[in-house]
Amino acid sequence: MGEDYKKIPVIGKLTKAEETAWVNQKRLPFAKAGLTIGMADIDDAEDRLERFAPFIMKCFPETRGNGGMIESALVRIPKMQKCLEEMYGTDIPGKLLLKEDSHLAVAGSIKARGGIYEVLKHTEELALSAGLISTADDYAKLAEPKCREFFSQYTIQVGSTGNLGLSIGIASAAVGYRVIVHMSADARQWKKDMLRSHGVTVIEYASDYSAAVKEGRRLSDEDPKSYFVDDENSVNLFMGYAVAAKRLKNQLDKQNIPVDAAHPLFVYIPCGVGGAPGGVTFGLKEIWGDNVHCFFVEPVQAPAMLLGMATGLHNGISVQDIGLTGQTHADGLAVGRPSGFVGKVMEPLLSGEFTLSDRKLYDYMRALLSTEEIFIEPSACAAFEGPAKLLAYEETKAYIKQNGLEGAMENSAHIAWATGGSLVPEEIRQEYKNTRLD
Repeated sequence: MGEDYKKIPVIGKLTKAEETAWVNQKRLPFAKAGLTIGMADIDDAEDRLERFAPFIMKCFPETRGNGGMIESALVRIPKMQKCLEEMYGTDIPGKLLLKEDSHLAVAGSIKARGGIYEVLKHTEELALSAGLISTADDYAKLAEPKCREFFSQYTIQVGSTGNLGLSIGIASAAVGYRVIVHMSADARQWKKDMLRSHGVTVIEYASDYSAAVKEGRRLSDEDPKSYFVDDENSVNLFMGYAVAAKRLKNQLDKQNIPVDAAHPLFVYIPCGVGGAPGGVTFGLKEIWGDNVHCFFVEPVQAPAMLLGMATGLHNGISVQDIGLTGQTHADGLAVGRPSGFVGKVMEPLLSGEFTLSDRKLYDYMRALLSTEEIFIEPSACAAFEGPAKLLAYEETKAYIKQNGLEGAMENSAHIAWATGGSLVPEEIRQEYKNTRLD
């Protein structure tokens, strides 16, 4: 495309770090999406997580009440809905709900889904090939000392801005692996400290996320007994996230919230490199097709996925290429270059994106805490920009009209996907509460 991408209208807004909305013109009717992955892949991942449930319960007793399933609540947040409406003098039609992946067991973030799943899949492959188990066995035996000793000869490595490192580190240490997490400069100190408390080696980098991933991948490739969890390209991570959609369907059914043409579902997910929101979106589209509308939300200084998708260049362009810093208070979203794998899968599926300024991360965080008494970390609060601004932009208003949704909005459901927060130490929570940006 050369420099032609600069003529795309939204690029001008991104370059100026302006808040904006973008609608994906490459989205197709789901029946025509032409994906090479599908529900069978999600079912396979779900089955594997069920096999590991006894092991998970043994290693993480907090999951026993849920039968070894690492899952989060879906809750109505009517007071927050009213607060957002008052903030912007707008109307959010339908119901606003919060998907509390901020409170997932083990890792306290959405990364508990994909990260832990990938570690378990690798563990199963090693255990089966070594004859430690068969798929008919009780996987709790993998927590026995002889199995831990076997896994201790292997290393797991990952590059992370924080939450993926936590999930990979905590899960891998539980299995018995040596673990190395390569952390970018914007990773929070408390996340590094927590990893080290689990016996994880943390290597810190002065540069950004992409550099940490590149170096981590290189070091892992040099060791035949090392496995690198690749957030930029991993299908395994992606499938671990996608399982969330099947669980969400059960929750909506229990709450008698239908999803169909007359009751559309809108989902808003904070986005960094793209793996978690991409996997969740893929799963949601597999279940509800054209009746679910997924939007990502990114910081104005790090709109990596929006830039990659709007230009069609995917991981061939970074936010630094258009003069942005890639730096943001939303540490989990501080990514300059998106996943090319995820961006290409999202082309026929994603409805669009929003960008927001860092100031709002803290405003939304305080609003949720004061209205619903729920704490989530600032980067997770990016999700609220979606429902708050869906009817504020000409682009998204046109999307609603073009998709024949105007008459169905009063019956719609909106889910803000909270991506992290429950492990944040109390002193850091206080620091966040008192942070106010211009």
